[in-house]
Amino acid sequence: MPGGGDELTVRRTLADAAAVARMVRRLGDEILERNQGARGIALVGIRTGGLHVAERLRTHMQEVEGEAPLLGALDITLYRDDVFQGLPRPEIGPTELPFDLDGTTVVLVDDVLYTGRTARAALDALVDFGRPRAVQLAVLVDRGRRELPIGADYVGLSLETSADESVKAVLSEGGHGEEDRIVLRSRRAAPPTDS
Repeated sequence: MPGGGDELTVRRTLADAAAVARMVRRLGDEILERNQGARGIALVGIRTGGLHVAERLRTHMQEVEGEAPLLGALDITLYRDDVFQGLPRPEIGPTELPFDLDGTTVVLVDDVLYTGRTARAALDALVDFGRPRAVQLAVLVDRGRRELPIGADYVGLSLETSADESVKAVLSEGGHGEEDRIVLRSRRAAPPTDS
């Protein structure tokens, strides 16, 4: 590959499809236990990975309870503090909250929690749509290295990463025909090119 820069390479698989399925079931069970069932809960997935996890949580919770929690999707693009810095061409997706937030316990759902900035942006976006009774945070992976004082209430996998590592939740809904897995990637400097 010509040019400079860094490449992300997969160092190892942290969880396979079976482990991801177990994490989703455990998260769903914990949410149901803490909130004494599915009634009054709204799962709000942060686009896009968080929405896929929220949909899976909803399916599991419905199987367990016989009642599905509400489901919504939140696009936080314009609430990000780096929207015009780190994102060259931000793509804005729809926010879909087909229910009244007031008095509802919202469980924000994301795939990977890192600095806390995505969760902060999601909280900012939520208050533009109403005043939930409570907001909880569920994540498939907490990779540490927080920059803001935000913690998840429900965590599928917790680990500490270094600054040159990243964690990616590869979900089958991503449209690339891949099996579910969670991978640890590291940044590798691209080889120099001859002039």
